Amino acid sequence: MPITRREFIQACSALSSGLLFSKLSWALSKPEYDFVFTRLSYESGNWEVDERMPANVLNSLIEYTSLRVDLTERVVPLADPAMLGAPFCYLAGHRLVQFSSEEKDNFKRYVENGGFVFVDDCNHDIDGMFATSFERQMAELFGDEALQKIPNDHPLYSCFFEFDGPPRTSIELNGWGDDLVHNYLKAIEVNGRIAVLYSNKDLGCEWDYDFRNKRFLRVDNTKFAVNIVIYAMTA
Repeated sequence: MPITRREFIQACSALSSGLLFSKLSWALSKPEYDFVFTRLSYESGNWEVDERMPANVLNSLIEYTSLRVDLTERVVPLADPAMLGAPFCYLAGHRLVQFSSEEKDNFKRYVENGGFVFVDDCNHDIDGMFATSFERQMAELFGDEALQKIPNDHPLYSCFFEFDGPPRTSIELNGWGDDLVHNYLKAIEVNGRIAVLYSNKDLGCEWDYDFRNKRFLRVDNTKFAVNIVIYAMTA
């Protein structure tokens, strides 16, 4: 029977045989927080992108929801078993994605046991280095057909704010990357829930601005980030 994300975190925190969790894993599962933003670092590529995005997303969660939010972004190596205790992980970059054996083992275990990873291609390019190498990694770990487009009426788009599919980004409209507007997201589902949400839309860069500048926007473009987090925490 599928477990909830919170049950998953509690189970990971309770593990004592075969895994030695660092102090960070306990911080990730502190009961005073409902949500911790965890960015995954990995040995290849450039994972340290869109540096202002996490603070912007965290601000939106405080503004729109009643979640108790940790205001500190956590950066955890994918190779570190501590990441297995995180309810939500973010992974992004522009360049090569080539996981080490430890990174592969942790990613697969995390996904298959109830975790949620939001992966964003900062190139906005379906034929770019990040996209082709990441999708190759997913095929190796989960099979050639695991990563699939999700329909635009998926519960992800209505779990908090209402969307008719993934919102367009300024990067797409300005012709950056492959010069296409991607009207879909892809996902790997486990037990009927999204476990890996994958975007070629460069959402991370779309939200990479000081949250105090949000007041100048006609429409708050971080609302879709709220949907992603709410889905991750409740599905």
